[in-house]
Amino acid sequence: MKKWTVAMSAAAMLALSACNNGSDVVVETKAGNITKDELYNEMKERFGKDVLRDLVHEKVLSKKFKVTDKEIDKEIENLKEMYGVQYDLAVQQNGEEAIRNMVKLDLLRQKAAMEDIKVSDEELKKYYNEYKPKVKASHILVDDEKTAKEMKAKLEKGEDFAKLAKEYSKDTGSAQNGGDLGWFGPGKMVEEFEKAAYALKVGEVSDPVKTQFGYHIIKVTDKEEKKSFDEMKEEMEYEVKKSKLDASKVQSKLDKLMKEANVDIKDKSLKDALKSE
Repeated sequence: MKKWTVAMSAAAMLALSACNNGSDVVVETKAGNITKDELYNEMKERFGKDVLRDLVHEKVLSKKFKVTDKEIDKEIENLKEMYGVQYDLAVQQNGEEAIRNMVKLDLLRQKAAMEDIKVSDEELKKYYNEYKPKVKASHILVDDEKTAKEMKAKLEKGEDFAKLAKEYSKDTGSAQNGGDLGWFGPGKMVEEFEKAAYALKVGEVSDPVKTQFGYHIIKVTDKEEKKSFDEMKEEMEYEVKKSKLDASKVQSKLDKLMKEANVDIKDKSLKDALKSE
């Protein structure tokens, strides 16, 4: 959440600094007024170094690296999948534009750090061979095996999967959508569930599958087709490079690029904003 707070603070600080008259009053009270200067200085004290670092990074990196709206959209979908309700709360509190700005900056930093990372043909072949396309599935989750077998029997007699999920599934989040879990890839579900789902053909329904949550009846409703090696090459190179990144590599690359850009911070109180923590 801190990153999103910083992103919003950056926008506010820019707006305040663009005003010519810092003595303008932004709040009036019987106890005294608060001026733009006071507000700006307080925000600078709290967030100044983080905000300045982000602004400088974006200014310098954007000259050399480009991030498309499509790339931002894809990363935001990953964030939604990863954080769920927390992501929605962050958007409500900070606004979608602040989130997009934060994502853009993170992607710029990634691209900068990836510039010097090499990927071999062997690594790409290994990635391709181990890659599993996403599947789309629905499930009915119950407490015990007996109930799960009863669900399976009802389905074999022709009863509607979605209707049974709404009536019996204890996964209330998916039950209201007829048990639909949407699309997911490897590592997104518990091992037993994932193994069973990937073993099914489109339209097939599993026998009861036991996990830590209870017993599942799983129906695969769609599967992505695995693209050819050449079609996936660019995406694979990006993912393999990304897997090699760590905080020290990113920081080292950023330090180098900032030095090459001759960044000179004039405000003494923010002088060490770009120093590694």
